[in-house]
Amino acid sequence: MNVDEVRRRDARAVQTSVEIVSRVTRGDLQRPTPCAQWNLGQLLAHMTVQHLGFAAAAAGNGPDLANWQPEASANPVAAYGAAAGVVVEAFARDGVGERRFWLPEVSTEFPFPAATAIGFHFLDYVVHSWDVARSLGLDFAPESDVLATVLPIARLVPDGSDRLRDGAAFAPGLPVDRNSADFGAVLSLLGRSPGWRPADPPGRV
Repeated sequence: MNVDEVRRRDARAVQTSVEIVSRVTRGDLQRPTPCAQWNLGQLLAHMTVQHLGFAAAAAGNGPDLANWQPEASANPVAAYGAAAGVVVEAFARDGVGERRFWLPEVSTEFPFPAATAIGFHFLDYVVHSWDVARSLGLDFAPESDVLATVLPIARLVPDGSDRLRDGAAFAPGLPVDRNSADFGAVLSLLGRSPGWRPADPPGRV
């Protein structure tokens, strides 16, 4: 997938996440989520700072871990919407498609091509849209073209012992039919149970 296509798909995924997050009320912030040890307020703080971190990476400032540290907000829904606008604008700037992104939470050894880095962001926000929706007790599945784009990316995420370490991005993958092409396959590949409900034990982020 070329960088212009992934930018378009990412912008759609981010806008969808904004629409879902807009339904969060202050009373929802303590709700459990599919993400380990994070309530909904903490998940929103993570999602917000990830937008800002990726925007910094697009501007050439990604190696500074200060750009990736979540902060509490008096209005997390508004803060999320503002950060979403920042990252979409950052990815759309001229020349960004030719840059390499430092993503220190993924690797401090080398930067990533723009299409790969934005693909990571796209995958995260399709899945985080589901995380927020499920925390609120809502159903969510991406549109067919988004699913067709995100599934191959999910299949490329390495599985194995690294997913057991503290701070791992995803829990070990769950069993999935190799021929499955639905959104449940994406979730399972990333260690999430497609049937998760708020009363279920959480997985990793």
